Amino acid sequence: MSGTLHLIPVSLGEAPADSWLPAQARALAGSLDCYIAENAKTARAFLKQIGTDRPLQEITIHTLNAQTPIQDIEHWLRPLKAGKDMGLVSEAGCPAVADPGAKVAAAAHRMGLRVKPWVGPSSLLLGLMASGLEGQRFAFHGYAPVDATERAKQLRAWEQQSARQDQTQMLIETPYRNAAMFQTLLSALKGDTRLCVARALTTDQELIATHTVAHWKTLPPPALDKQPTLFLFLAR
Repeated sequence: MSGTLHLIPVSLGEAPADSWLPAQARALAGSLDCYIAENAKTARAFLKQIGTDRPLQEITIHTLNAQTPIQDIEHWLRPLKAGKDMGLVSEAGCPAVADPGAKVAAAAHRMGLRVKPWVGPSSLLLGLMASGLEGQRFAFHGYAPVDATERAKQLRAWEQQSARQDQTQMLIETPYRNAAMFQTLLSALKGDTRLCVARALTTDQELIATHTVAHWKTLPPPALDKQPTLFLFLAR
């Protein structure tokens, strides 16, 4: 039988591993001797945190990015044909969700390999769960344009889409631009649109708050710099 590609979630920030990854998933992750990861240093930090059956220097980590040729991915996965298991991890949260790991999962399916997802934190689902916004219809857009004018234009377009489809809109920003994104959301969106800010999920710095844009304008802005943050909004 062929081996399995294990999709293993990693932490969203500084927090004890047993608070966000089940014991069975931790044990499985620690037993593997080969991984595909976006960043080898981050992957080693994850493995050091959960503990491994062998020294870290004996664990192979293939580095993946959006430009990795599919031929390289298929070469990495070839040992699974002989029964070897392998892990796939992201920089944060669940692999293959808004993540280049999707290319690895797709290649594994084409090669007839087993793909197994493990339970762990997803900032998108955790933020949506806690937001109080529409949980049956939602769209994740990744990043908005960097240019301020184009960013505001895009946010208004997503707001119109939200109102037409009763659909929660979700986006992220580079942490050092979070404060600017928050201010653009307040200036671009309508006053009765509900906006949720979900910061540093699963960590001691976690903040999840949902208010109308009009009410947000009456409050002190949340501290968002250098903190991974998910923004969600739902228009009427």
